[in-house]
This record gives sequence, structure tokens and C-alpha cells, in this order.
Amino acid sequence: MSLLEDARGVLAEAPVCDACVGRCFAERSFGLTNAARGRALRTAVALDDDEPYEPVDASECWVCEGLSGRFDAWSERIADALVDVEFATYQVGTQTPPLVEENEVLLREAAGLDEDAGELFKSECNREVGKRVGRLTETEVDFGRPDVLVVLDAETDDLDVQINPAFVYGRYRKLSREIPQTEWPCRECGGSGTRAGEPCIHCDGSGYMYPESVEQLTTPPVREAMQGDEAKFHGAGREDIDALMLGTGRPFVIEVKHPRKRFPDVEALEGEINAFAGEKVEVEGLRLATYDMVERVKELDASKTYRARVEFDEPVDDAALQEALDELRGATVHQDTPERVDHRRAAKTRTREVYDISGELTDETHATIEVHGEGGLYIKELVSSDNGRTEPSVSGLVGVHGYVTELDVVSVEGEDEAFEDPAFFLDE
Repeated sequence: MSLLEDARGVLAEAPVCDACVGRCFAERSFGLTNAARGRALRTAVALDDDEPYEPVDASECWVCEGLSGRFDAWSERIADALVDVEFATYQVGTQTPPLVEENEVLLREAAGLDEDAGELFKSECNREVGKRVGRLTETEVDFGRPDVLVVLDAETDDLDVQINPAFVYGRYRKLSREIPQTEWPCRECGGSGTRAGEPCIHCDGSGYMYPESVEQLTTPPVREAMQGDEAKFHGAGREDIDALMLGTGRPFVIEVKHPRKRFPDVEALEGEINAFAGEKVEVEGLRLATYDMVERVKELDASKTYRARVEFDEPVDDAALQEALDELRGATVHQDTPERVDHRRAAKTRTREVYDISGELTDETHATIEVHGEGGLYIKELVSSDNGRTEPSVSGLVGVHGYVTELDVVSVEGEDEAFEDPAFFLDE
């Protein structure tokens, strides 16, 4: 049948509003709304049949039951609901009443059209309300991961506003040997601070094995600046509690849930974090980041350079130490899960590369050793051998047991290459 004949079939199921008529032919022509398309078809049929033009208001339509006339009202309600939320991108979704979905099928069947002809009310509502929201809020639609997602229930008239997390990337230096990277709930009370109704004696009722962490010293200012409900810390690996993180620092991302402010002044925020951390942690290079940066940070398998202060149980000859370091330089090391962490990590044997290693004795039983190794290389065990669980090791090659008394992470290599893609940042 011709287009006009198909349109006559739809109009014969009166009363049908212009938008519902136009949706049946949504694939025809471009640059028209369905309401304009339906109005044009209604006009063309009236002219071709030389019959009076009889418009149908959406409130009279049995197909959409008046919903096609509510696009403006819904978009204004959505804009009002987001007035206190800072965002740059959005998406609108629609839950269509089952009766309207059923009516759309009945209309196409009665008019003799294919059941998948044109488009459904849900798609039109998403688009028409979405366009209006964009104009009212001066923001851009994003069908991937928008800053805000609003789901409209067209039957109940309810709005479900979902604010997606915001992300801040940076690098941190840990300047204290007494704090872990992330919150460490007490193992005895499970973080509750109580056991059998009494304050937990293992954590003094705090609920934490350690009262402070890099996470606890950095996330509060970010959460407050973004007016979020909570904040979570993601680091590119981690260092031991008693190890310092120096140099240019370790990459991290702070994720803020349900932020009402998304674009804080990162330079000011950097100063606020450093003041809050009280010289235990320093951050630098803060940038607003995308969701993908979390995975990038978690997956970063960067090499690291460590400086270890070592004490030996007996005097060591400098020539023997240098010979041991020469043999370890470029070596592949086999490490069973260290005894100190085997209570929380799976037992397995790992192989890691020692890219470079150097050092010198400071006296006959003390040395300073610097190691550039593959990510995941256990430095303390590389020195001590961990009762033979790491081979080769400094202790094993020197023939004298040694152990690390202080450990510093001097640098985390490779983040510049890993994070050079501007797609991971909002300021590019």
C-alpha cells in the first residue's frame, strides 16, 4: 500500500493523536518530530480525500491516553529535580504503562502495518523529553555513562534520579610508617567496635586495626567538596604499612558516590587534602577523571623502585655483597607467598624480574640497597629469603641472614604512559 493508504488505516482507528500517528511512520523522512509527521499525514489525507481537517488532541487519544502531550511538563519537572545537582551529561529513560504498549500493538494490527513499524512511545518519550531537558539545563546527552540518569515512570508520574559517581585522580606520598593505604577494619570485631556488647579490646572500640589510613586522610575533603554520600579510595597497588611512599607518589583515584557538586577547584582541593592529612600524606597532580580511570589504576602493573635499609646478623664483606647484587641484577626471582601475608593471600609461587639493583655497606652489618623491580616483587623477602621461600635472595647469596629495617618506595614507574590518554580526564 502507499504511504497515504497506510496513514488512512491508522487514522481510521480514531481518535489517534498526531504523535501516535507519526510514530507509526517514524522511519520516513528526517528532521521531523512524530507530532509534525502525524500532523502532515493527517493534512495530506484530508486534502487527498477532500474532507474536513479534524485535529485530535493528545488528551483524546486512546493509544497514548494523553501521555504524548506531557513531554514539556515532564522535562520541566526533571530540570527542577536536578536544579541543585552539578552535571554536564544526562540521559532520560522511560517506563511505559503496559496498557499503552498494548495499545500501540493493537493500532498497528488494526491498520494492517508491520508490528515493528515506526517506533514505540518509549523511544519517542526518551528522545523528546531528553531534548527538552538538554535545552533547559544546557547540558549534553550521553548514552554511555552520563553524570545523571533520570527514569520517568509515565504511569505513576514518578521520577527516579540516579546520580553517577564522580572521580578525582592524583598521586599520593605516604610519609608515615604507621598507616595502611586503606581502611583496615578490626578482624576481631569485624569493624563494629564491640564484642559481646562490650568495647572491643583489640581496637579500643574504634572498629579499626589502625585509626588512620591514606584513604581516611584523603577522602573526607573530596567527599565534602563534591557533597557526596560517601567516598572510596582506589590505589595503583599498595605499599606495606611500615613503608614510605616517596618521589612522585603512587597513582590513585577517589570515587565519590552521589555527588551534588562534580567540578570542584582541584588546586584548592589539593591544598585542603594536604592540610587535612597533617603531614602524614601528601597529594599532588589532582585532576577530574572519568569512570574508566578506576579500572586503569587498578590494572596498572607498574614497576617500582625501592630503597631498603638492611641489617645483617653477622658482619658482611663488601665484595660478597656486590657479588650478590651482580647476580640478582636482571634475575628472575621465584617467590612463594610470604609468611607475613599468607593469612590473607592465596598460596602460590610468583616469578618476578629484578630489573636493577645496587647498594653499599654503611658499616659491616648494615647496608642500603636500591631495587628497581617488576610490580609485585616482594622486597623484604628478596633480602631475607623468607626461610627459603624466595630464591635467589640477598641473604642466600651473601650467606648471612639479613632483613629490612626500613623500606621506602622511591618511585612508581610507568604511570605517565598508562595515563596519557586524554579520554580519561574531564579537562581535556
